Amino acid sequence: MKMLKVIGAGYPRTGTSSMKAALERLGFGPCYHMFEVLTNPDHVDRWLPVTTGEPVDWEKVFDGYRSAQDWPASGFWREQAEAFPDAKVILTVRDPRKWYVSMQNLMANGPGRNLPDLGSLPPKAAEVFASMRRMGPVMERLGRDAFGDNYRFGDGGLLDEDRAVERFEQHVAEVKASLPAERLLVFDVREGWAPLCGFLGVPVPDGEPFPHLNDSESMKRTLEGLVTEGTIASPFSKH
Repeated sequence: MKMLKVIGAGYPRTGTSSMKAALERLGFGPCYHMFEVLTNPDHVDRWLPVTTGEPVDWEKVFDGYRSAQDWPASGFWREQAEAFPDAKVILTVRDPRKWYVSMQNLMANGPGRNLPDLGSLPPKAAEVFASMRRMGPVMERLGRDAFGDNYRFGDGGLLDEDRAVERFEQHVAEVKASLPAERLLVFDVREGWAPLCGFLGVPVPDGEPFPHLNDSESMKRTLEGLVTEGTIASPFSKH
């Protein structure tokens, strides 16, 4: 069983797709990401216990993975930090106002959006969106923890900008206050390889640019291909 070595604590749309590609390039793969839930509908069952109040076996949740980024994983960074005391934590950040625009796009076009009847979709698409509906209680808990009790998964909206940005900044401050400096890297993917590799104790890839995947565009292309063709094209396949 692979043990989690790197925990992601950043909100979605903070470069988590780029981070997945980077961590896997550095030998910390596979990296758990929302894409894993989309491509493995049975993974929903790994996450449903977080909504019941029952103890969660985090080793089972992350069985086969060495790192994690993005929701649902990053919504439970604190529990993972306790379950994997030797793992390091990376808090991805970006300009909060630009993050808000990207999150709004996710709410409108992501896997929780309103869709036609599943029977009208290609079989693979119907399977994926059915699994996301099952994932709804998990996503709703994550959204409420992050943005307040008025959050509703799949309603296509977020808090108003000022309140959402305030929540974002509160989250960053909370993570910083909760972990010792030597265990935490606050990281903007625009910084590139050097701070990430230094934190993880691995060499910088020689002559290789840091992967920069557009989270919003990657999700949009993935879902468009799924709905129209019934196929899932991995945005990580080139990395």
